[in-house]
Amino acid sequence: MKKTAIILGATGLTGGVLLKKLLKDTAYESIKLFSRSSVNNPDPKIEEHLIDMFELEKEHENFKADEVYVCIGTTKGKTPDKETYKKIDKGIPVAAAKLSKQNNINTYLVISALGANANSGVFYNKVKGEMQNEVLAQKIQNTYIFQPSLISGDRDESRFWENVAKKAMSVLNVVMIGGLKKYRSIHPEQIASAMKWVANNGYQQQILESDEIIEINKKVS
Repeated sequence: MKKTAIILGATGLTGGVLLKKLLKDTAYESIKLFSRSSVNNPDPKIEEHLIDMFELEKEHENFKADEVYVCIGTTKGKTPDKETYKKIDKGIPVAAAKLSKQNNINTYLVISALGANANSGVFYNKVKGEMQNEVLAQKIQNTYIFQPSLISGDRDESRFWENVAKKAMSVLNVVMIGGLKKYRSIHPEQIASAMKWVANNGYQQQILESDEIIEINKKVS
């Protein structure tokens, strides 16, 4: 039986790559997108729901699929208000997890960040950690949390300091070996490929750090 997938964040860097991969895969007959803006792709597999993402819980009847991929997120620079930041990076993924549980969707995958920790003194890491805990509390059968390091690749919007960091990491990657490998920058192609592979093959643990995401790519045919 062919599958239906839901993507949150398909207009973003990693979500956009993931969307292209799922559209090419004949195992998927329908890709539901929940977003505030359109991806402007006429592919007949796509079913778009343009909504207020802060009211995702209202989409109970439409939020039905075999797999849910949550690739949504923001940055401090783009969203300086901390409460709004929390509503995006924590509120939306948690709402999606609750809907998945309610609708008996057994596979839920979400992008978090390396260093996520609910007890962290760093706001960004704390929010991501709290999100992870609340997602795991839903006890969805196949829950996978991806913790990438700095994501490389070109975004539509300009992020000056992020671009500086990416250039620095491209140099540092070659000297990050052993226990430091997980801090190497990672490409969205690698994250999307790993998410799709794990959704279809499973994995021995729920939380996957950046170096593990890269290793999974070696299994992707």
